[in-house]
Amino acid sequence: MSYVAHVSPRNTPQTEPLFGQVKNSAGGYSYKLDQFAQLDRFLILGCEGGTYYASERKLAIENANIVLDCAKADPKRTVDRIVEISDSGRAIKNDPAIFALALLASNKRLDGNVKLAGDLALAAMPKVCRTGTHLFQFVEACNELRGWGRSLRTAVSNWYLAKSPDQLAMQVTKYAQRNGWSHRDVLRLCHANTKNRATQDVLQYVAQPDKWRAARRQSKNELLLAVEEAQNADSIKGLIKLIREHSLVREHIPPQYLSDPAVQEALLQHMPMTAMIRNLGGMTASGLLKPLSSAARGVCEKLRTESALKKARVHPFSVLLALKTYSQGCGFRGSLSWTPVPQIVDALNDAFYASFGMVEPTNKRWLLGIDVSGSMGAKINNTNVSCCEAAGVMAMVALRTEPQCYAHGFAGSFVDLGLRASMDLAAVARKLYMSNFGSTDCSLPMTYALQNRLEVDCFSVYTDNETYAGRQHPSGALREYREKMGIDAKLIVCGMTATGFSIADSNDLGMLDCVGFDANAPAVMAEFVRG
Repeated sequence: MSYVAHVSPRNTPQTEPLFGQVKNSAGGYSYKLDQFAQLDRFLILGCEGGTYYASERKLAIENANIVLDCAKADPKRTVDRIVEISDSGRAIKNDPAIFALALLASNKRLDGNVKLAGDLALAAMPKVCRTGTHLFQFVEACNELRGWGRSLRTAVSNWYLAKSPDQLAMQVTKYAQRNGWSHRDVLRLCHANTKNRATQDVLQYVAQPDKWRAARRQSKNELLLAVEEAQNADSIKGLIKLIREHSLVREHIPPQYLSDPAVQEALLQHMPMTAMIRNLGGMTASGLLKPLSSAARGVCEKLRTESALKKARVHPFSVLLALKTYSQGCGFRGSLSWTPVPQIVDALNDAFYASFGMVEPTNKRWLLGIDVSGSMGAKINNTNVSCCEAAGVMAMVALRTEPQCYAHGFAGSFVDLGLRASMDLAAVARKLYMSNFGSTDCSLPMTYALQNRLEVDCFSVYTDNETYAGRQHPSGALREYREKMGIDAKLIVCGMTATGFSIADSNDLGMLDCVGFDANAPAVMAEFVRG
């Protein structure tokens, strides 16, 4: 069986286009992604921080237009896609999904399909805006894009009224204010009103706090009463009792008590997974987490519980960021420092692989090409993790899963980076951090395999797709490899940035473009290789 749908000249340099190609940001030529594939990239990777070649503003405008183009083509598919990627935890951050819904909700005056998409977006908003912080982000985006109208007021009001009194109490106390917005601000704009007395009690706590406190003895909401008592606690013993009896979280505790190890230990019992991962450094600095401690053992057990990671929608990138920060013993920002606990570092490594879910080996022959060119040094989402480092640790998923897997790096040449399945992620990230160099030629994995007569079933290339330096296009190099080696090899392109380009030819059924840091990517890649 041959996957070739049409023949392209093999000797065309990457500075000249093949049929169907467009100029990429680096000056070479690649294939243009279809609009729904680009939507996926934006929703999963975002465009915060931009790329080496494209500014954040330029990418934001391009992807905003893609959202609207998708809505014009198929409004239901567009909104369903936004909800599915957000709800399944496939995205690095929820911000792009929130922005996309706000954008659609703010363009209802355009043609019929976009108006329909706007209505669907408002209806779907609670599925994407699951926390108070998400709601504030949505409201801020809508406020900038459209202002307030009846449909937006109704949608936001429904966000509050659809929750049980206990759920609502947790939202308004845990996420009291973010990014210049408070629940009091939002309630004044949306005019939420209900006849349910228990819900009225929570809304009054937010909108009329003085009146609520004057009559607090009439309130039957135990969480609200416990939070008020915690805010005025005069002893750590009493505060710990409240934490344990009412499952209070960090946001409920006065700041002066948060660094106390006894308070941290009480909070840890019911601490949400994402909060625990985010606060590992602080809990280690305070002395709560130390070698051989019961607290450290409990943290390691939680990190290794795949079902808990999935339930909390913990994204692999969040684990990678936590691992890199925790391993270096100091924060990305700020002055806090600690001595990492080796067992917790090991558990974070395990959590990274577990956050992708179970991936069964294909038992095929894989050659991994990791783009280490200069442009891959760009940071992802304004963090301390580069595209190059992220590509390396993504490749480790395949390297640890597949028994026949060979990994190299490439820029203007193909080089052995010394990556081995036994390496921990921190060591991989350090190695990749030191390996950025040179121009980009994404055809090198295929040309290297052909020159060395390597028998490969699947080439997996992790790249930003800004290729320009080669004498041959990657798609042409793959076709030449297939013909000369007699192997119908496949090519998987893992895009590491939210641009609209790919080296994969969509007309070739043996080439697949996927989003590099999609939590579902390893499973999708394996299924593609299995056919």
